[in-house]
Amino acid sequence: MLRLLLLQVWASCLWLGHGEVVQSLSNICDQFFYQKTIATKGLEPQDPAWICQRYKNQYFFATLYDRRERIPVYSAYIYNPGTAKGITPEWMVEPQLIRDNLPNDMETERTLIETYSVSPDDIRDSQAVYQDYLHLNNLDRGRLSPAAHHNTQDGRNATFTFTNVVAQDTELNNGAWNLYEQETMAKKSKDCQTTYAIVGAVPGTSYISQNRVNVPSHTWASACCKTKNNTMIAWGAIAQNNQNNVRVLELGALERRLTQLYKRGAVSLFHEDCPRT
Repeated sequence: MLRLLLLQVWASCLWLGHGEVVQSLSNICDQFFYQKTIATKGLEPQDPAWICQRYKNQYFFATLYDRRERIPVYSAYIYNPGTAKGITPEWMVEPQLIRDNLPNDMETERTLIETYSVSPDDIRDSQAVYQDYLHLNNLDRGRLSPAAHHNTQDGRNATFTFTNVVAQDTELNNGAWNLYEQETMAKKSKDCQTTYAIVGAVPGTSYISQNRVNVPSHTWASACCKTKNNTMIAWGAIAQNNQNNVRVLELGALERRLTQLYKRGAVSLFHEDCPRT
C-alpha cells in the first residue's frame, strides 16, 4: 500500500513538473476561473495551447493560445489592480511552446538563445516574437491581461509575454479600451469579493510581420463575481479593432456575439452561476 502511494505521489510530481504548456488547466491554474470552470465551449482553435502563465515560479494568469494565428484566444486572471509603476521588463516568450523540456517559467528570447541553445528560428516557428511587433502601423501591443490589473511588480512583469499580446488599434488601445480597463472595471467591480476576468480576441483577416501574426477583428472582455452581499453579477464588453469604441453589454449578449464571430459553436465564458442577463 505504501509503495502504491509513493508511486502515485511520484507520478503527480512528474505531471506538475512537465511544463506550463499543459494538456488541461485543471488542477494547475484553474484558480483564475470562477468556480474553476475553464472557458472552452465555442472558443478552442484548431491548434490550441493551454498555458499556465508562470513567472519567477508563480502563476499569474492562464491563456488559451492559438498556435496557428500566433495570438491568444483569451487570458483569464483575477482582477486585482495596483497603482505602482516600475521599470518595464524585457518582453518574454513561452519556452514550452518550443519544446516541453525547456524552463517552466516564461523567459526572454535572449535567455533561451544564450543559456539554452535555442535557435531564433525555433522560437519564431512556435509563437510571436519581439520582431513581429516592430514597425507597426497604427497598431499597438495590446495585452489581454493588462499590467494595471495586477497589484505586484512580478504580476505586472508577467503580462509582458507575447502569448498575452495582440495587435490592437492604437487609438482604441489608448482611448476607449484603456477607459474600460481603468474606469469601467473599477466601477463594475467595486462591490465584488473577487473579480474573475476573461479577456480575448477574435481572429481577423489581416496579418502583420509578413503574414506571420494575425490582427484580431475584435477584442472583448468579460467578468463575473460574487458581491459583498453574496449576489452574483457579470458583464461583458466588445470592440471592433478599427474603431475607438467599446460596447459594454450583458454577459449573455457577449456570449451570443462571440458565438457568431468565432463560428466554433455556442460560447460559454463562465460557470452557470454567473448571470447572463
